[in-house]
Amino acid sequence: MYVGFVGLGVMGQPMALNLARAGTPLLVWNRTPARCEPLRAAGAEVAASPGEVFDRAGTVILMLADERAVDTVLGRGTRDFAARAAGHTVVHMGTTSAEYSGGLRDDIRAAGGRYVEAPVSGSRVPAERGELVGMVAGDDDAVAAVRPLLGPLCRETFDCGPVPGALLMKFSVNLFLITLVTGLTEAFHFAGRHGLDQSLLRDVLDAGPMASAVSRGKAAKLVAGDFTVQAGAADVLKNNRLIAQAARRAHLASPLLDVCHALYGETVERGHGGEDMVAVLRALEARTDGVRS
Repeated sequence: MYVGFVGLGVMGQPMALNLARAGTPLLVWNRTPARCEPLRAAGAEVAASPGEVFDRAGTVILMLADERAVDTVLGRGTRDFAARAAGHTVVHMGTTSAEYSGGLRDDIRAAGGRYVEAPVSGSRVPAERGELVGMVAGDDDAVAAVRPLLGPLCRETFDCGPVPGALLMKFSVNLFLITLVTGLTEAFHFAGRHGLDQSLLRDVLDAGPMASAVSRGKAAKLVAGDFTVQAGAADVLKNNRLIAQAARRAHLASPLLDVCHALYGETVERGHGGEDMVAVLRALEARTDGVRS
């Protein structure tokens, strides 16, 4: 039986391509049909609708932008939902609130289906290389059935217990990522406004104990002034908002995250939401120029 894959965006398309190239019998659908063509060329079949995906696939992977998109594809709240959930394993790989995921699990179970949370850590380049880090949550039998599908996508996959453990783990990882990249960008802004050689700053950081794949990749973009998207600023803002909401619900302080939340909001408001997250530099520049004026 086919494996379904719905959602071929910046992350979803390379993930699906890795599955197809690994020999997975894949049936794909995307709201923008042109995004399906590389999958067709790689041997996947292209469905005419989400309904066809569920008709022909026993396991369906969803890599969708938000909760509304997930509900629409599943037909949640309509008569289509029961048929799409019953007898299927639904793998939710996107990023939504933990509460939403828990409710979706309950509805899919009630309809006779199985549900696995499987968010990933990484951006476009690790997705292309099959080097994402996976986090899974759900019933043991469902997780065991889905794990082999994550092999072509992930360098390593971690069990996070019951739903919504995987999403909460991803939020924890992303909190570190967001504050890390924002701090790195602020360091380059600081160096640039003091007239320092930013290439030299990159070399110093690369030689030191704080260097990582993330710092090296983002520092290279900052030196080059390259804002082409790997992890989009608008997506970072969405993640920041979800993490902040989870912190508030648990009555947790998140002062660094809150500052980043404001900065990414300003970045998106200034029209840089489609650029890489290092475009938070634009918000830092605007704040600096505002102080100077």
